Amino acid sequence: MIGRPGIVVKPRSIDALLRLFTDVHAGEGARLIALATNAFLILTAYYVMKPVREVLILDQPGGAELKSYAYGMQAVLLMVVIPLYSSLATMLPRRQLINVVTAFFIACLPIFYLLAEAKAPIALVFFLWIGIFSLMVVAQFWAYANDVYTPDEGKRLFAFIAFGASSGAVFGAWLSGELIGLLGVNALLLAAATILALSLLLFNAIDRGAGVDRSVARQATTDISIGGGDAFALLLKSRYLVVMALVILLLNWVNSAGEYILSAIVKHSADAAVQAGTMSRGDEGRYIGTFFSDYFQLVNIIGMLLQLFVVARVVSWVGVPVAMCILPVVALVSYTCAALLPTLAMVRWIKTAENSVDYSLMNTVRQMLFLPTSREEKFKAKQVIDSFIVRVGDVLSAITVYVGTALLSLTVAQFAWINVVLVLVWLALSVITGLEFRRRVSAQAAGSA
Repeated sequence: MIGRPGIVVKPRSIDALLRLFTDVHAGEGARLIALATNAFLILTAYYVMKPVREVLILDQPGGAELKSYAYGMQAVLLMVVIPLYSSLATMLPRRQLINVVTAFFIACLPIFYLLAEAKAPIALVFFLWIGIFSLMVVAQFWAYANDVYTPDEGKRLFAFIAFGASSGAVFGAWLSGELIGLLGVNALLLAAATILALSLLLFNAIDRGAGVDRSVARQATTDISIGGGDAFALLLKSRYLVVMALVILLLNWVNSAGEYILSAIVKHSADAAVQAGTMSRGDEGRYIGTFFSDYFQLVNIIGMLLQLFVVARVVSWVGVPVAMCILPVVALVSYTCAALLPTLAMVRWIKTAENSVDYSLMNTVRQMLFLPTSREEKFKAKQVIDSFIVRVGDVLSAITVYVGTALLSLTVAQFAWINVVLVLVWLALSVITGLEFRRRVSAQAAGSA
């Protein structure tokens, strides 16, 4: 590997550097950095697009409520998309599958840009599209990482790969804020397409063994078959996957309800500024976009720091079962505080705390849960959990929002109390999932001994 001109950086030097952050064994550093960079590029692209989503959807009448309902629409759409993905995964080997799916999402972005520039009514369609992108492409990346690492390797190395994702989110949030000022909101879509194309090129280099040890390169000369199982059937026949799915469902039910609370307060703040004459109606979209860009950036800076310096150590010290319970405990404390003091400042900070832990520790741990599963479960059942089940949680959140706003006229504090109850159930299921993970890993280790 080449560093400065004339200086060769030995692989063991890379390994030694990475040991500052996690337990890297000899020869693992090159592929680990490449995968972390790939995650960085995917999350950069997503966070570059995110403010576009917020501006388009919240600029609609009843935007905060429409945002919650759109998550439910994504769940319905995924009931069609996931079987199509499962069929593709049966027909195509691993590398081809990832290439085809990612190339499709890249090709959509210039089309959305042209439609947005023409003022076409694409807010809802784009919201649905980016929601599916953020779930399926990220799940696909982590399915690949689960497939190339053993459970022992994954528990040691996933925290650093997830750091790549966290730093990409931070950089993407910062970049989106800079580009909005320079180019406007819609041009972010073209920037995201370019970044995603780079990520796809890097993935192919990784999978073909470029920059990694010779044994990995020899294994990468042929593409790998995934298998022919049905995605939903794989989930339903495994008690472990069902309980895991319930944890993810409750996580997203709680998180999406919290996002509604934040969006409603931000929209109210913008409307109040317009009514007070301190901001023109034409600047409302820019205000919302800038707020969320700053918010995403702060969340992801904290998440990145947690990812780099805390996550690997926490998982090593307390193990996956205990680490599974940390986010629900944070959420329990946060929403109790929000229920008692439901102000914009409080809601912003409790969502910052919740999401930063979610994007760092919880994101890493939930990827580790798939280490003791089959390849079919990694690529197919994982798509069900990480996309469809996530959106089912959002559907339940949308129902909560509808009933709470249209029928019961609930306050922000009352929505927060609902989340407190849900978190208690989530915490109990997290304990069960963590214990089952430990049992599976032990059984797998005993079987290979």
